[in-house]
Amino acid sequence: MLVASLAAGCRSRPAPPKPYVAFVVNNQSATLAAVDLANFRVVAQVPVAADPERAVARPGSTQVWVLSEAGSLSVVAFPELRVVQSLRVARDARDLTFTPDGRRAFILEAREGRIVFLDCQDGKEAGHVALGAPLSSLALTPDAQTLVAAAPAQHKLFLVSMENQKALGSIEIGKEAGAMVALPYGSKVFVADMGENSVSAVDLGVRRLLSHIEIGAQPTSLALKPDGGELFVLSAGANTLTILDAFHDNAEQTLPTGREPTAGVFRRDGSVFFVANAGDGSVTAMDVRTRTLLASTSVGTEPRALALTPDERFLLVADSAASTLAALRADPMSLGAGRSALVTTVPVGARPVDVVVPGWLWK
Repeated sequence: MLVASLAAGCRSRPAPPKPYVAFVVNNQSATLAAVDLANFRVVAQVPVAADPERAVARPGSTQVWVLSEAGSLSVVAFPELRVVQSLRVARDARDLTFTPDGRRAFILEAREGRIVFLDCQDGKEAGHVALGAPLSSLALTPDAQTLVAAAPAQHKLFLVSMENQKALGSIEIGKEAGAMVALPYGSKVFVADMGENSVSAVDLGVRRLLSHIEIGAQPTSLALKPDGGELFVLSAGANTLTILDAFHDNAEQTLPTGREPTAGVFRRDGSVFFVANAGDGSVTAMDVRTRTLLASTSVGTEPRALALTPDERFLLVADSAASTLAALRADPMSLGAGRSALVTTVPVGARPVDVVVPGWLWK
């Protein structure tokens, strides 16, 4: 009935918008909530492994993979909206990424210092690489040839061949490496140096550190502008946003945010940057070109995760303390005019910590 209802909605509603679904990871209730965004209604609560933390849509499929601190990976299929496979992983699994075609997945086991290779077709381990040091984050280069893992205690980036499953070497970076992003072209990555209040810029092609970019506060989250030209660095402890020139590796400007900025997302054209402020229950929207505040909207108590819908009509906000998903109008003209941006809030489950709106539901 549910699947038929969603399909009927797709046929009857004029485009845009089309009905589509948001998936919300509920950490305490151990569920993945499916929210039909045509009517802002929870249409399924899919039980997953205990303590789920992150969901990633697998490319080339209609699956959402949910990584849990309990040491399990739950594969949820659409439109069935049920777990079709459960895989055992290490309890310290912290990161998950796919090749662009979705055929292979890579899981970072933090304390074990391993990268696990998975064959997505049969859901089985295809090998692993032990790097001998605790790891914090994982990235795949744009050419899908090299995995990059950050080792905070050793102040290094480890490089691993995706095809041969062999360590290729390491690069010295700053202290206590945290979040990491790769430019969508070339071989440059940026790493948050949480122990030095800086960001490391690294060229993987020549395997060397290009620069330490001082930002004056501990970097806690990184967001790369879609064109790759600027890096937005959130500092939760300092309540600031620092904008870096990703071409010249220098800090351009530091701006105040709300309290405890924890997550940020850009519109596809890079014109607006949205920030979730967990400390004061607000979401702010900034005009990227003019660096001016378009709007600040109270959405609840502790917003922790953001996602834009594929048509960019709505910004979805997972509120961990209120156990809700808020939907805001994401139109910059509406935000700039000071209209109320909040459309509705939907109870989704206990302590939502991540939200994903897969693009494949829009195609």
